[in-house]
Amino acid sequence: MVQEEVIIPYIEGDGIGPDVWKAAVKVFDAAVKRAYGGSRRVVWKEVLAGEKAFRETGSWLPEETLEAFRQYRIGIKGPLTTPVGGGIRSINVALRQQLDLYACIRPIRYIPGIPSPMRNPERVDMVVFRENTEDVYAGIEWPSGSAEVRRLIEFLNSEMGQRVRPDAAVGLKVMSPYCSKRLVRMAIHWALEHGRRSVTLVHKGNIMKYTEGAFREWGYQVAREEFGDKVIFEEELRGSPPRGKLVIKDRIADAMFQQVLLRPEEYDVLALPNLNGDYISDALAAQVGGLGMAPGGNMGDEVAIFEATHG
Repeated sequence: MVQEEVIIPYIEGDGIGPDVWKAAVKVFDAAVKRAYGGSRRVVWKEVLAGEKAFRETGSWLPEETLEAFRQYRIGIKGPLTTPVGGGIRSINVALRQQLDLYACIRPIRYIPGIPSPMRNPERVDMVVFRENTEDVYAGIEWPSGSAEVRRLIEFLNSEMGQRVRPDAAVGLKVMSPYCSKRLVRMAIHWALEHGRRSVTLVHKGNIMKYTEGAFREWGYQVAREEFGDKVIFEEELRGSPPRGKLVIKDRIADAMFQQVLLRPEEYDVLALPNLNGDYISDALAAQVGGLGMAPGGNMGDEVAIFEATHG
């Protein structure tokens, strides 16, 4: 029997990453052997990022690592160091932006026997689609007192009629129709293909009307224009949804945190902007046993990199 080999790049990660990888790779190899009866195996190709990459190459994220992911189109990674405050920007964010991994997909479901702080963690069964490339996570920001921020504050105050303190640090919250729509489109596609019940657009549009509020409107637009015969909107419901129809609804982000605690069975697939998606996916992971219990896939149209959910 000729054994088929598949090459998958991996980053073992920083901190406990190498220890986790040593245990995880044994599980992966055993699962592949069991699934394919020995006819296939994974050849694991190490690529560098984070502290190990910096020690060995002088770069936190070498170009060779990005090229390997582009070539093989799939990868897996451990946690990577992100200093709080000054220092390097997030390597995780850089991977997502440079490879255009625009959707962070996190399925969150309780595994029986895992300790949980909840009385009924089995009520949680959701898949989070988090936009991965925009919002405040884009890293467009300037430190207090810098020449750049002084010019920006001067423009905002003199030209745009704002009242920003001269000693402020400033970051931009960038959200576009293109990136928001493709995220919602992927969430609806996935929900339809997997027979899920609903997609909920989670946003803070009551306050941030032109960014988060626009995310809501763009999401409804995608649902209406591209999936009109396959979806039904919550306000149109009269009792149970028609058979085969996917329910589209939305919730304000802060209220949604209460909803996932008190009424988790009412929610199925969630689509969110970047920052809120980070918060709510971590909170849901805590309900089923902790951050490490929730897998995550960072996916684009050409490349996907998988990881454990972590803070």
